[in-house]
Amino acid sequence: MKQKAWAMERDGEQGKEVLLLVTLEAEENTPRAPVAVNLLIDRSASMRGAPLVAAVDAAQSLVAQAGPRDYIGLLAFDGVPEQLLPVRAMEPDAKTELSERLSSLETGSGTALHEAVELGSSSLHRVLIPGARRKLLLLTDGEPSVGPAALADFKTLGAKVAESGVTLHALGLGRHYIPEMLEALSSPSGTGFAHADDAEALPTTVAGMVTELFGEVASDARVHVLPSGFSELRCRHRYSTRLEGDAMSVLLGAVSQACLRRALFSGRVAATEWHFSLTASYLENGDTRRPSIPVVLVTPDSVQGRRVTAVNVELDLVASEGAAWKSLSRRDVEAAGRALAQAEASLRELVRLGVEDVPARRHLERLADLRLAVERRVAELPALVVRRAKAEGARTSVSQVMRLPAFPKKKVEH
Repeated sequence: MKQKAWAMERDGEQGKEVLLLVTLEAEENTPRAPVAVNLLIDRSASMRGAPLVAAVDAAQSLVAQAGPRDYIGLLAFDGVPEQLLPVRAMEPDAKTELSERLSSLETGSGTALHEAVELGSSSLHRVLIPGARRKLLLLTDGEPSVGPAALADFKTLGAKVAESGVTLHALGLGRHYIPEMLEALSSPSGTGFAHADDAEALPTTVAGMVTELFGEVASDARVHVLPSGFSELRCRHRYSTRLEGDAMSVLLGAVSQACLRRALFSGRVAATEWHFSLTASYLENGDTRRPSIPVVLVTPDSVQGRRVTAVNVELDLVASEGAAWKSLSRRDVEAAGRALAQAEASLRELVRLGVEDVPARRHLERLADLRLAVERRVAELPALVVRRAKAEGARTSVSQVMRLPAFPKKKVEH
């Protein structure tokens, strides 16, 4: 595992401040850990036809990539969740049966989302697979109609799943699922959630998630920061954090060959001299590692300094974008316009910085849609656009930086 940290001092609104960017990234060719995945597929009535076909095809890609050391189970849910196949090793006969059960799925009625996640998680805990990473992969296109439906219930469930050692990955399809519920379920695991506009986009989106699932090399990654010379320290990403005396501990979750993990901190300087004592901890190859991370001081105009700035600007962008959509939902077009202007200013700054692994282009389409909505003073928001924006915001806020084929990460010389 490669651990890097860069600190950059700059003038802030309330005096000197320091931005600290910590990055964890898997070494190339590091052996991945086996996974135990329970696949949760929504088969409610709204999935009838092309959506279910696309979901099954996408799930088949997960089965195809699984090796004999990997375990996969299948749970389908409509108004009642049903564990159709237990979590078991993907040997040839088991892969064949799983593939056949996927192909035979039929839709029902109702959406018992909360119970499906509960049952899927408990099924993972019924089998001990030494060394395997336990995961849920949830695919849904609708809101819950059976069982608990309050956002608070899903926040509690998401935290419970993560605390049990299970990582939850979620994907929302189309315009009817509730993004806040998927974020509540997935954020405690440090994954955010993904979005697919329609059945045609689903296989590509799932392919990226499958790459992430099968690329994990370390789990339970955490960064410990002990600052000195600061009046306050904040974690700008929305990871699960806890305070340990005068230190902050931030849970980043899993580190995969498919994506790197970042955590950005901002601190207000209160003394002439300041520094950070920084360590990481994670589980790799069955052993807990606790390396110290040296902090390199960089200037704003350096390659590393521009990267720190770009991560900070991107977080500003998605926060402003989210604020604009919320203002539109309240029909406060003036506030939405102000938030949009802030988001577009952040976008221009990302373009100016030109940092390859913080690309501005992935925000262009969403902000163009947002501007169109503001200019037309839209009362009924385009559901797909809002969900796409919220998914991007959820994943950016936990820095799930995926290496998608459309935007391959190039090697940057330091």
